[in-house]
Amino acid sequence: MTSAAQPRTQWLGRWGFLLAATGSAVGLGNIWKFPYITGEFGGGAFVLVYLACILAVGVPVMMTEIAFGRRGRGSPIDAIRRVVSESGGGSAWSLIGWMAMLCGFLILSFYVVVAGWSFSYLWKMLSGGLSGESVDDMIAVFVANNQNPLNLGFWSTLVTLLTMLIVGKGVQEGIEKNVSWMMPGLVVMLLVLIAYGMTSGGFGEAVRFLFSFNAGSLSSEGMLAALGHAFFTLSLASGAILTYGSYLPKSASITRTTLGVAAADTVVALMAGLAIFPVIFANGMNPGQGPGLIFMSLPLAFDAMPLGTLFGILFFVMLSMAALTSSISMVEATVSWLCDNKGLSRRAAAWGTGIVLWLVSTLAMLSFNVGAEWTLAGKNVFDWLDYLTARWMMPLGGLGIVVLAGFVLKSEVLRDELGLSPLPYTLWLAMVRYVSPLGILVVFVDALGVYSVSFAAHWPWLLAILVAMVALGEGLSPRLRQALR
Repeated sequence: MTSAAQPRTQWLGRWGFLLAATGSAVGLGNIWKFPYITGEFGGGAFVLVYLACILAVGVPVMMTEIAFGRRGRGSPIDAIRRVVSESGGGSAWSLIGWMAMLCGFLILSFYVVVAGWSFSYLWKMLSGGLSGESVDDMIAVFVANNQNPLNLGFWSTLVTLLTMLIVGKGVQEGIEKNVSWMMPGLVVMLLVLIAYGMTSGGFGEAVRFLFSFNAGSLSSEGMLAALGHAFFTLSLASGAILTYGSYLPKSASITRTTLGVAAADTVVALMAGLAIFPVIFANGMNPGQGPGLIFMSLPLAFDAMPLGTLFGILFFVMLSMAALTSSISMVEATVSWLCDNKGLSRRAAAWGTGIVLWLVSTLAMLSFNVGAEWTLAGKNVFDWLDYLTARWMMPLGGLGIVVLAGFVLKSEVLRDELGLSPLPYTLWLAMVRYVSPLGILVVFVDALGVYSVSFAAHWPWLLAILVAMVALGEGLSPRLRQALR
């Protein structure tokens, strides 16, 4: 059986997909979260485990999502339904696609608020409104920024409008054209900031911190953080990569493209560390200061440096661009589905989605000010959106994808789409059947707080589970496929 009907458009080439998918992966997670969790969990040892997790979990799952998208040529819902149908499976599996599409939309509903912080801080840096003498002063700026609903609402609305404007222009004219300059521009700005960091006096300490390996500095909590971040940083299980894969030309190699995206995502994260940590160390600050590292500690450091305002502006331009490339990808699954199934034009689908997104994101934005007391089970709207997507929908969606690919589909379907020779295909299949599900399950169980994982204490159990999965896998696959038809 051949692939489903071609979509209305495709990327102009492999580089279009590579830049778009890298833009999806390279967001606030790389430039905001990666540096501070690296600081929290010991530097180089954390980075090494993170790289191993990218290869063991992130790359196989991303290859699977791209293969589903290109084979099914549609939104996550349509692509999964078509690929499963090709193996004789039932339509119920399309629920994984529904969950992925909804997950991406809900993530974006609170992500535009966080992205609004980047644009807001860029304006403060341009207008001279970002200055202080202590971290407490910067905390006061951050709190005041969030407590004003008109201010915070303006910036989150701006992110929504820019996102829909770009997505509404289409895959080639909107997404591909814009990421083709935003991603190289982001890298150039990072290089400039790294060059500046080399003159700050803290560069050598930053390099040692990021790349020196000290196993004793990494806790079991840090290993879990590395595994979780490796999975989530690549925009997996949110519909973005699967939808982008549906526009990938048949001639492009999924393996090379995936490795390229994973490598670019990792390099940008490390470059962000090399841009941020020299400034932190040169000013005698603590690299493990948590989420406030970017929005509280770093502005204080820029304020104390020669030409700090100029480089602060450059930094927040870069941060805003990274946020925008990710927000574009997270709404594409919904827009694609509306175009394919409801007959809407690209612009109508984008702006219709944007209106609903604005309403939900406004509720998330109000969680920081007038709606802070609107809680259910102790969580406000923003907290619930984060909790449901990060702790439930993404892990369950990722698990569903790898179980579907590893145990339910006929082996020739994805083997044909991936275009791998026998040995690499066997390696991919082993990772998708055993290693990736185990990694996702460990992160899922720990995120739910069922128990606190200590790898030193629990690794024999994890190894036993892996051995059992391998032992059962070959016999389970045909039986499970037959039972679920």
